[in-house]
Amino acid sequence: MHQYQTGFGNHFASEAVAGALPVGRNSPQRPAFGLYAEQFSVSAFTMPRSDNCRSWFYRMRPAAAHPPFAPCDSGSQLRSAPFTHEPVSPNRLRWEPLPMPQEPVDWLDGLVTYGGNGDVGTGAGIAAHLYAANRSMERRVFQSSDGELLIVPQLGTLHIDTEMGRLDVPPGHIAVIPRGLRFAVRLDEPSRGYVCENYGSPFRLPDLGPIGSNGLANPRDFETPVAWFEDVERETELVQKFQGRLWRTVLGHSPFDVVAWHGNAAPCRYDLSRFNTIGTVSFDHPDPSIFTVLTSPSETAGTANCDFVIFPPRWMVGEDTFRPPWFHRNVMSEFMGLVHGVYDAKEGGGFVPGGASLHNQMNGHGPDAETTRKAMDAKLEPQKIENTLAFMFESRWVIRPTEFAMTIPALQGDYDACWDGFDKATLPQ
Repeated sequence: MHQYQTGFGNHFASEAVAGALPVGRNSPQRPAFGLYAEQFSVSAFTMPRSDNCRSWFYRMRPAAAHPPFAPCDSGSQLRSAPFTHEPVSPNRLRWEPLPMPQEPVDWLDGLVTYGGNGDVGTGAGIAAHLYAANRSMERRVFQSSDGELLIVPQLGTLHIDTEMGRLDVPPGHIAVIPRGLRFAVRLDEPSRGYVCENYGSPFRLPDLGPIGSNGLANPRDFETPVAWFEDVERETELVQKFQGRLWRTVLGHSPFDVVAWHGNAAPCRYDLSRFNTIGTVSFDHPDPSIFTVLTSPSETAGTANCDFVIFPPRWMVGEDTFRPPWFHRNVMSEFMGLVHGVYDAKEGGGFVPGGASLHNQMNGHGPDAETTRKAMDAKLEPQKIENTLAFMFESRWVIRPTEFAMTIPALQGDYDACWDGFDKATLPQ
């Protein structure tokens, strides 16, 4: 069991060796034990204090000490926006789960891009990736300089080693890895899941407004690792994603040599079962924004670069209310995944754990015909939706699918059929 510090966006301090962390200063002339001081910034230096994210590392070698990077993305299906290979379709899309690889594939090689928006070069937008892997990253480390990574395991626990400590992330949890932080993923078993790569402002907790001071995701439930390091002299491949391409170099040692650190730019994990779901206690189904765990704001107030929204177990008690998510056309675009169970808007089947769907802006979607009939005929009593966990990456811009996503066998050709079979309304004569 690893140790964690609790709180979201806190200014933490941690040392794996007593005396390694300077007191009262960041960059002493001679850090303890011959360590090197290094600042890790994921925001501009001049951002307001409330938005400024940076940490100080005290490490055995500077991170700058490495040979040149060389391109290494041959065969990779990892991509970055803008995606311009063809005009984007307005059609609603849905995919079966990725098949598990038959040959040994680690987490990085198993990462494939389904779509995204914005432009990685301008720091706006997101990419939606999925992964299927069956072996650990052996002597291999990854960093995305293009965006922050929000990781949603669906099958198999991820053991994530980072420069700042270690995280265990089973299904039902998420991990957030800051832009540019180096990490590796170890596996105990075949694993599958989802990743949102956020090019924009870092994820934060949403404002609660009239909800008040409590509810949704509580800051104290986020867990950040304590300092941990490796003193290992062996060749390690360092792969960097930079402006949409993969680059590699080789180090003669483990890059996980940060002995102490302090600051507020740090990885974290969160148990989604701790989300305090808010809902109606009178009538009408609330907007899905009430289920927002984390948000990446844009320059337009109230319009997110990305919202991470979940649909967890919860009570439904609305009177004279159509309880599944209602039919709608939305200016926001929605990329959905399912961790386990059945999504309450698609009880008719087809949307299964490990699968994904995409509903782009202003295109109608909602419950399938079977779910609709069942909900309209139901005797309305208090109902507990259990054994389910769906989620959504919701973004202000159209999410353009990649050529890979549009041509793989997992793409369902009959998705539109789930909205067949609705009875026509009967008006009075």
